[in-house]
Amino acid sequence: MFRRFLRAALPFVALSAIPAGVGAQTEEHGLRSRIQEELFTFGECGSPLCLDLDNVHGDHFLPALAEGNDAVIVFVADAIGNATLSVPLGATSSGATFSIVGGLPVRTSISAGPTFGERTQTLGRGRFLLGAGVTGVEPPSRTGVPLDGVRLTFKHQDNDPDTIFGNPQFENDVIALDLQMNVNVLVGTIALTYGVTDFMDIGFAVPFVRTEVSGLSDAQILPFGDVAIHRFGGNATNPILRATSSMQGSASGIGDVAARLKINFGQSARMGAGLLAEARLPTGDEANLLGVGAAQIRATALYSAQFGSFSPHFNVGYAARTGESQRDGVVIQVAMDNLLADWATLSAGFESEIAVGDPTTVLPGPFALEEPFVRQFPSTNIPNADGDLLRASLGAKFSVRGGTVLTTNAIFPLREVGLQPDLIWTLGMEFGF
Repeated sequence: MFRRFLRAALPFVALSAIPAGVGAQTEEHGLRSRIQEELFTFGECGSPLCLDLDNVHGDHFLPALAEGNDAVIVFVADAIGNATLSVPLGATSSGATFSIVGGLPVRTSISAGPTFGERTQTLGRGRFLLGAGVTGVEPPSRTGVPLDGVRLTFKHQDNDPDTIFGNPQFENDVIALDLQMNVNVLVGTIALTYGVTDFMDIGFAVPFVRTEVSGLSDAQILPFGDVAIHRFGGNATNPILRATSSMQGSASGIGDVAARLKINFGQSARMGAGLLAEARLPTGDEANLLGVGAAQIRATALYSAQFGSFSPHFNVGYAARTGESQRDGVVIQVAMDNLLADWATLSAGFESEIAVGDPTTVLPGPFALEEPFVRQFPSTNIPNADGDLLRASLGAKFSVRGGTVLTTNAIFPLREVGLQPDLIWTLGMEFGF
């Protein structure tokens, strides 16, 4: 048994190690902080939105002084980090499942099961499921605004709160910034599930993450009046009003490890019910966008039915998250799989997450300058849309010689809510024994 386990494990370990690869590295200062610091810093000041001036005007746009500027910068960095780390885990059981009746194995499932979403059947006493896969996360967009087309407007510090904003006149100056971002995430996951009894499985999943981030920012100072008091360089006669900044970096390492427990409360030829408990541990480096930096506990009630070769599954659960920028959620999944042939299973599903509580981060809205006449500027073209997540998945499983099952799947959003990937694709393999 041990030698068989090793032979089965070797290709899975190789597949899941792809993202770490040769030359994998971790950014010393962290990708998250580099986004904040490098894409919003121009010149040699060393601080976001600082101007290289030898007078008091050089720090008038600093996020710490200008209300709302810091919120925009932090939101962009946090949203990218959270969105690119929302890769779901595959099902805990796959392929044929068995229970022991009268000392003999009796098959309890017909198809290979869903790719994502969970069925009630457990593996069976003493059985293992070893799986590995590679998942790619396409560049996310924020409610339809692509990351390579984000526009931001930063306002001046209100020097005298006792007067109308825009007085003195130099408070009317603003910085308009065009931001182009590209984010690529590749996740290799190796997972093992073991049937403790006929009705209980335990397992774990270890992701290996590689995140690549690049960006280009183009900032333009829009002075109000004849004299450019605020500028990136030059002088009042020949001011430099435009500046660019860029960053590029990558990081690789272990992501957030998951531990899972599944209990089958009862299984007949037609239906079954069960419970899945899952804990995701903050083992990934949050600073380098390899983990979310917080624990997540999810409890999910499972229901499955069987109608010939067609099997629908209904999951409803609650996800409790400890992160300050993350909300709890009620997760509802409807999955289905259909045996097309002895060697092929089609799977599909829908997932919705209903957020609990108020949003933890809110983008500032438009701001107004009131003198010498009223003008309004949008802080960003990213809308403050909030709503329930809804996405669909479509995949297939193919049984090949030796008991190995090849899997493929695609997940795509059905609603433009928050910053989420446009596509999550998965290729993998599973082996039960």
